[in-house]
Amino acid sequence: MTYRIALVCLGNICRSPTADVVLNALLDDSGLDVVVESCGTADYHLGERMDPRTARVLADAGYDPDRHRARQFGPEWFDHDLILVMDDSNRDDVLDVLPADRHGRVRLFREFDPEVSGRPAPGVPDPWYGGPDGFREVLAIVERTSRVLADRLEDEPATDLGEHPERPA
Repeated sequence: MTYRIALVCLGNICRSPTADVVLNALLDDSGLDVVVESCGTADYHLGERMDPRTARVLADAGYDPDRHRARQFGPEWFDHDLILVMDDSNRDDVLDVLPADRHGRVRLFREFDPEVSGRPAPGVPDPWYGGPDGFREVLAIVERTSRVLADRLEDEPATDLGEHPERPA
């Protein structure tokens, strides 16, 4: 049975598409039955390509950014097995529309970041208002976190990644 992962940020043109491209590249040759997709909580950029700065950083690192088109989180995303959000605001937006019985599937992307171990996970910083260094920082965070996710998908039952005890509101 296909395991489906949704990666969610605000506009779906910077952070979540970066994670989508990187995680898919890592999983391409794994043979795992995993689908990774990204979307945003807002409709600002529907149908658009990712931010040119994001695409440039990805291409410079050897990834293919061309297939991405921005999409919005909605009911068609509710059945994903794991919903990885880029920050607390994205989590709140997703939880506002996601049926309560599926809230346990929502996790912060950086909960899997090896540099965050043992403390609450911060969000992936939004590079939109900054310069090129912010986009490179996002790529570095996404690459190390995606490696952990890919390894866990290969080594553990996929359901262990998604469901977790509910956090207090």
